[in-house]
Amino acid sequence: MKKFFLTIFAALTLCSCGDDFLTVFNPTASPVDEYFTTVAHLDDALAGVYSVLFWTDANEGQDAPLMMMSDIMADQIWVGGSDVSDNAFWHLMANYEATPTNCLSSLYIEAYFGIKRCNCLIGYLDNVPDLTPERRAWYEQQARILRVYYYSWLWKFWGNVVYYTENLTQAPYIGTQYTADEVYAFMMKDLEEAIGIGALPMRYTGAETGHVTKAMAYMLYAELAMYQNDRSRLPQALEYMKEIIDSGMYDLNPDYASIFPYAGEWGSESIFEINYKGIGSIRNESYRDAERNAGGSFLASIISPNNYNADGYDSGRGFCPVMTSTYEMFLEGDTRRDATCMRATANYNRLYQDTGLFLEKYLARSEEHGTTGSSDCAYGRNYRIYRYAETLLNAAELVILGYGEGDAAAWLNAVHHRAGLSDTLAPTMENIKQERRLEFVGEGKRYWDLIRWGDAESVLVPCEDSGFTSSYSRGRHGRWTPSKKYLPIPQSEIDASQNTLKQNNY
Repeated sequence: MKKFFLTIFAALTLCSCGDDFLTVFNPTASPVDEYFTTVAHLDDALAGVYSVLFWTDANEGQDAPLMMMSDIMADQIWVGGSDVSDNAFWHLMANYEATPTNCLSSLYIEAYFGIKRCNCLIGYLDNVPDLTPERRAWYEQQARILRVYYYSWLWKFWGNVVYYTENLTQAPYIGTQYTADEVYAFMMKDLEEAIGIGALPMRYTGAETGHVTKAMAYMLYAELAMYQNDRSRLPQALEYMKEIIDSGMYDLNPDYASIFPYAGEWGSESIFEINYKGIGSIRNESYRDAERNAGGSFLASIISPNNYNADGYDSGRGFCPVMTSTYEMFLEGDTRRDATCMRATANYNRLYQDTGLFLEKYLARSEEHGTTGSSDCAYGRNYRIYRYAETLLNAAELVILGYGEGDAAAWLNAVHHRAGLSDTLAPTMENIKQERRLEFVGEGKRYWDLIRWGDAESVLVPCEDSGFTSSYSRGRHGRWTPSKKYLPIPQSEIDASQNTLKQNNY
């Protein structure tokens, strides 16, 4: 284990209030302690915990939408953009060539902002004298679940990271770096305790929709245990999936294409989404602090074809074109194909790695654009993080692997048939893998699936694309190996630690 200096000092002090020479403070209490003494102010802190979720698409000097950061390392989406110097760290990641000085760093920082805020909220609970036990549990359970979710970003991308549940309060803010396996153990202990609080419903309706639920915690538990291949916890993961199924509170949307537009947010299939709002957006992609304001998504603008204004779409920056092989993997009649892949039909600027295919699920739609804030950061389409389809496929996979009983065939085929396919699939791992491949394009699942199944080394190999529209485009020339499982820790973190932070292989 190593210790290092957290360069995210701003994250460690974010909840503090600035001094005001006109205000007299209690000399024995901090301004923060004095402010967070009411339920209304706890609600402010809770909003701050959630707000970090939507920062990833444009923040800390990087464009790094959460889902795309894993998908560009998989086998369904190219990086694109103007050329290999456009978001260069994306291209390096896609070829498994990221370096400590040119790598994904914003997500690393943002995760610790979220963790800090979760710790703050939990600490504030003792300051509110009229807080009922039930309401206290409600706040604490959300904060602890989201803390694990933020840690899951760090654990999956970097593995060997600092873990703490009480904020560092004294300079030089030294934290302990743990191995990935140790971080996993901490996360699961924290998540199990959080689930045990029992203050959250299986699903919200009405004004509280969008908060963390029991179902979201169950999905996070299954995701972590399945990625770790934790045989001691996989039976419990299956029980959690069955509990969601048996609750009757979620169902597959019969129309796959209607899941992803603005009008489909928080539908029958949605278990957890990261919220964006186009109307009233005050985000501004040009300024870091403004990017943290409430508002719309930047992802839509990032991944839409450049100088394309047709069929209700807005122009974008041409990143993340869909691979030709992705379009071709769908059977004829599979409704997921056209709901996933948009084939551009009008003229546009064909940029690097262009295939003419774009990710329909999150493209910039004129009707979803707000009227305020930056034009690039005002699209009101949420990220779909956990869907009921994944619950069914998780459950089927766990039964097939022998971690409990259940109707794996029915769960697998419910997803398959919803796509408009009439044939019946046998409950095998081969069919599970293919169904997940088809179901979750562009949703940040595929890369992690390949790793946990042990398929990454054979699938993520050098490849081209016969569908490139420009002769200068080049496919993947790098090869994934087990040593590439974790990204390099940003050099800024290594430097700040005075080289006590141990770097990952890269």
